[in-house]
Amino acid sequence: MKSSKNKVEEFIRVDHAGERGAVKIYEGQLLALNTLVKNESLKKTIEEMKIHEKEHCEFFEIEIKKRKIKPTKFLPLWDLLGVGLGFGSTLLGKKAAMLCTASVEEVIDEHYQNQINQLGSDEKVLKKKIIKFREDELHHKDIAYDEGATKKGFYSIMDKIIKTGSKVAISISEKV
Repeated sequence: MKSSKNKVEEFIRVDHAGERGAVKIYEGQLLALNTLVKNESLKKTIEEMKIHEKEHCEFFEIEIKKRKIKPTKFLPLWDLLGVGLGFGSTLLGKKAAMLCTASVEEVIDEHYQNQINQLGSDEKVLKKKIIKFREDELHHKDIAYDEGATKKGFYSIMDKIIKTGSKVAISISEKV
C-alpha cells in the first residue's frame, strides 16, 4: 500500500500543530500551577507528560522542514488557545486539568489510529513514530484518569467542548 503525498503532508501538518498544541496546553497548566494554583504533585505529573509532547513536536518540526511542508497558518491562534485551555482548566481544579488531558488524548488516539491505518509501506519511519506517539498519548490518558479525570456532571460538558474544539482544530490544520 502506498501513501499519497498530499495525505502525508496533511498528516504531518496537523500532527505538528497538534503536538505543539499539547505542549502549549501543558505550558498553560504549568503557568497556573506556578502562579495561582499550588499542587506540586500535579505539577510534576504535567511536567513529565510535557516531555513526551515536546519530543513528538520536535519530530514533526524536523519533518516539516525536511519535507518542505508549510505549517498551518493557525499556529499562533492554536498556541494562544492551547495556553488558555491549559491555564483555564487548571484554575478549575485538578479534575478539570486532568479531564483536559484525557479529552484531548481520546481525540488524538482516534486521530492517530486513522493515520496509522492509512499510511503505506513507503512511510515506515513515519508510521512507526506515530504508533509510538499514540502509545504515549494513551499512557497520558491513563495517567489523567488515575489522577482524577471524570466526565460526571459539569465535566461531561467540558469534555464535549474540548473534544469538539480539538476536532475543529484538526480539520482546519489539515487543510490550511
